[in-house]
Amino acid sequence: MLYSKELNSIKKSNRFRTREIFDENLIDLASNDYLGLTTNKQLFENAYKRVLEENYTGPKASQLVNGYNKIHKEFETLLCKANGFEDAITVGSGFLANISLIEALVRKKDRLFIDEQYHASGILATKLLDKNQIITFKHNDIEDLKNKFNQFSTNRNIIAIEGIYSMQGDIASKEIFDFADEKEALLIVDEAHSSGVIGENLLGVFDYYKIKPKNNHIKMGTLGKAYGSYGAYILSSSHIISYLQNRAKAIIYTTAPSLFDISLALQSLKYILSNKLSLKSSIKEKLDIVKDILGIQSNSLIIPIDIADNKKVLAIQQELKKQGYLVGAIRQPTVTSAIIRLIAKIDISKQDLKLVCNFLKENR
Repeated sequence: MLYSKELNSIKKSNRFRTREIFDENLIDLASNDYLGLTTNKQLFENAYKRVLEENYTGPKASQLVNGYNKIHKEFETLLCKANGFEDAITVGSGFLANISLIEALVRKKDRLFIDEQYHASGILATKLLDKNQIITFKHNDIEDLKNKFNQFSTNRNIIAIEGIYSMQGDIASKEIFDFADEKEALLIVDEAHSSGVIGENLLGVFDYYKIKPKNNHIKMGTLGKAYGSYGAYILSSSHIISYLQNRAKAIIYTTAPSLFDISLALQSLKYILSNKLSLKSSIKEKLDIVKDILGIQSNSLIIPIDIADNKKVLAIQQELKKQGYLVGAIRQPTVTSAIIRLIAKIDISKQDLKLVCNFLKENR
């Protein structure tokens, strides 16, 4: 077989992955459905009814042909109003959004300074550029960024970070925002895991730090995490959005995002804004349990448990499955050292979260 050696190597290192339809009775502490909105049937029904108001139910074409729909516009308008950005555009996925931003914004002679733990989609996008344009800095390390910026910066510089990092659950340093403003660098912030989870209005890291968006700020967020749908969006100045829809290949040459997915995200955004106080209370309740039992102080719902053994993380995952719980067993190349990734989703009962945390405390 063509790839037998490669597959055997992956299996020997306990890194082999398969798709699995999990028992629906398992209690989910593995997914990115942070607010449990994928089980909210009322939001689903509202989204469905909104799509039925249109003459067609599929996007049909690229946004730049005739795939742009009033539902896309409604969602973008509310995003801008809620987040304080000037303009927005929806994208088919977070992966496509990162490809769009990095491939389009980094032109010849520009420099991209990117956090070493930035999402794989962003790292892949850098492969489309000249390697001399890409400067990787140590994770969330403002001093390393400053040193490399002083050494390699050019006329136009772009910094790329995440709001909350997907594996470790840590929040981007406020100093990076300040530095980008000081140097007038474009700042790309991937808010896939922070939007809906942190901030006074649960809008993400800009909201968390009370940062008023500026012309050099670009916020990308996904809809498949806290928003319980699928797709992504980019928020920025109208100037940047106009540029992206004229230069970003992953926007120009793809069909517009699904009408239903965007309609569902619109309902979720409305729900989050209307219920932010109760949602924030539930988030705090879950994080207090994690702190009390595991001694982990976190602002995000991503709780990494360092195991450093591929075989052991799989064994822990399997044992918890037998008890009716699903957690993530994350191995290389996603992380450098194997972890159990516990998601303290707010729709999980306190009793179940306590049981899993106690099990992990005893078995890590």
